[in-house]
Amino acid sequence: MSKRRKAPEMAAPSRWPLVIGSFAAAVAAGFLIYAAGNARTEPSKPAQDEANVVAGKTADKQAPTSAASAECCDPPSIKQAKAAPDLGPRLPDPAVAGVPDAGEIEPTEVRDEKPAESAPEGMLWIPPGKYSMGSAYEPFGDARPIHTVELDGFWMDETPVTNRQFAAFVEATGYVTIAERKPKAEDFPGVPEENLVPGSLVFMPTDGPVPLHDYAAWWAYVPGASWRHPEGPESSIAGRDDHPVVQIAWFDAEAYAKWAVKRLPSEAEWEYAARGGLTQKPYVWGDEFMPGGQFMCNSWQGRFPYQNTKQDGWTRTSPVKSFPANKFGLYDVAGNVWQWCSDWYRPDYYAESPAKDPQGPIDSFDPNEPGITKKVQRGGSFLCSDQYCSRYLPGGRGKGALDTGSSHVGFRCVRSGR
Repeated sequence: MSKRRKAPEMAAPSRWPLVIGSFAAAVAAGFLIYAAGNARTEPSKPAQDEANVVAGKTADKQAPTSAASAECCDPPSIKQAKAAPDLGPRLPDPAVAGVPDAGEIEPTEVRDEKPAESAPEGMLWIPPGKYSMGSAYEPFGDARPIHTVELDGFWMDETPVTNRQFAAFVEATGYVTIAERKPKAEDFPGVPEENLVPGSLVFMPTDGPVPLHDYAAWWAYVPGASWRHPEGPESSIAGRDDHPVVQIAWFDAEAYAKWAVKRLPSEAEWEYAARGGLTQKPYVWGDEFMPGGQFMCNSWQGRFPYQNTKQDGWTRTSPVKSFPANKFGLYDVAGNVWQWCSDWYRPDYYAESPAKDPQGPIDSFDPNEPGITKKVQRGGSFLCSDQYCSRYLPGGRGKGALDTGSSHVGFRCVRSGR
């Protein structure tokens, strides 16, 4: 077992937890880009009144440009809602919905190079190689151009970090996550003192159909929510030792990684590992979402965000290793929980990314929220589906404010090979 060290003190939160838009805008983008054509959304703004401490929201003020966009933005009629088995508008099939001129695709090359050390506990060797990073999938506008990336070999956690593993870190260091800290008044001018309480963002299913651009309808800031209480103070991780830890801000993930003598993966490392040696396949396991009728990841079934039929066996997170591993032996590189990367997020970075071991841009910019710095998230979560967010696909990119966790965000670590 590697030598462990005390967790460093992390920077104080800046705009957490008032910013739902920091990650929800990324989730919404896939659906809105496809369904709304060229319609644009205004940047979200943090709520200022005490009754709505949770959230920025985007507003699409242009009329829908297609039948699909009309259905996505307006609740269906009673007749539509009762029609079975219609599940409403869907995102395009990733097997056929590629845009032209997305970039040059080169076959993945995985070099047969052995590591110089024995495997660290719970980690797998990801051999060096090169691959085509990015996606031609129509809704993923920030994942282009497709470009060739070459990487050295590295070790990666076989699974996302679990509640059991994170509890060991907290026990050893006394670390307090951002969600467990009381927000500082100077970070939230104008917010009443009584509202400055520890907590985090929790997915709350709606009672029925809602406009899918209004992500504030299914996210709530819940006082007392944290990694120990993922859905709020009445919830618990008892019996969930092997589930991925959630309610983790980027600062929390970084603290764990340093204690474990590891680091967070670059975005390029994460996608290379997730693809498992395959070349631009729509899924990390191949061409079909359910090969042979088998669910391959934890995702949403039913009508989002109010009806989860739980056909895959889970309504929220599932224990790691509940679904098959990819060809590198990694579990949960699609669905279950979003996973933090080390890179700053910019939608235009791929156009200038270096070919050798890219580390991401030098700064962050999100046109939906230009005043908030963000890091990349990868892998999608249990909330992803082909109705709303299909970013469990290996080219899909997420993003989040560094000081904001939620009930579907976790992480995994890597270690350099040399």
